[in-house]
Amino acid sequence: MLLLFFALVGHSQDIGSLAKFEPKDGKILVFIGQELEAVGGLENYTDGYCNYFDMPAGITLYTNLSPGDESFGYYNKGNDGLKTVANWGAGDSCGQYYLDNETFKNVSLSIGLSIVNHEKQIAKGTHDKLITELGEWIKSTKRPVFLRIGYEFDGWDWNHYKKKFYLKSWERIHAIFKAMKVTNVAFVWQSKGIGSGQDILEEWYPGDEIVDWVGYSYFGNPDTEMLTFARTHNKPVFIAEAAPVRENSNLYFNSQLTNPKVAKRLWGEWFISFFKTINDNSDIIKAFSYINTNWPSQPMWTYNPTFQKVDSRLQMSDYVAKKWREELEKPQYIKSSVNLFNDLRY
Repeated sequence: MLLLFFALVGHSQDIGSLAKFEPKDGKILVFIGQELEAVGGLENYTDGYCNYFDMPAGITLYTNLSPGDESFGYYNKGNDGLKTVANWGAGDSCGQYYLDNETFKNVSLSIGLSIVNHEKQIAKGTHDKLITELGEWIKSTKRPVFLRIGYEFDGWDWNHYKKKFYLKSWERIHAIFKAMKVTNVAFVWQSKGIGSGQDILEEWYPGDEIVDWVGYSYFGNPDTEMLTFARTHNKPVFIAEAAPVRENSNLYFNSQLTNPKVAKRLWGEWFISFFKTINDNSDIIKAFSYINTNWPSQPMWTYNPTFQKVDSRLQMSDYVAKKWREELEKPQYIKSSVNLFNDLRY
């Protein structure tokens, strides 16, 4: 009986052993992204997730430390999409809108921070002013913020980071934030989610001391490599980007929830597997962000082979919306509440 008692005590999580903003006891944070129209719930964005479903625990948005770079006619200044609206060809983005709206007062943030083409300048200190500005804005949010520095670092085809400077950029951003006493940020290190084995993950890992969470993207593959890595390093996992993609042998098929037959098939083929992955790994998967977007309507994805046939807006299928609500009513899923920030020890 005594042995059983100690076994039960050892199985539960001690608050002191949890990572920054990590929920305890098998709970999982629900995030929605990844732009204003997808999220909804705002005066000029009234047909998104928050207009049809319970307010999530968090919202995903994006910014960059890449001044001068251009994307679909938009030229970066650095820290774009935080205080003012930015559109890189994938919908309007503006973090301040959530801060200024009372409906989102009990919602945390996940920020994808792109450093593409600028990791060397960041590592050498050229962009310290932008890093400081980012830190001040994160402080001003007065809520838990999950910062995904150089997300999808192993997306060689679209990010092409140089490992030496990528790792030094991580160190510099972390050090500046520490000096600034930015205490409401958790640092998330995110893989693209398929194709990188343990050797690559170890080579690109900034280190246990400056990484709070590890993460990956989940589109067509659950990526057991990152789950293995997370257990090795005793880190919680954030599925930082997720949407249903039907793919077989590099061929991509209709993944549009606007089609009733496809929607039912997607629930069976993708959503069930997605939630099974989460629940089978509840010891480490502690947050996910679902991308509630009509991908081909945005210039960035119109001709992209992976996403040009994906409409992942849950509200477009009565069947999937009902199933989604039923799943998220289960007690392990954390949504927005007046107790959320306290529960995350903020």
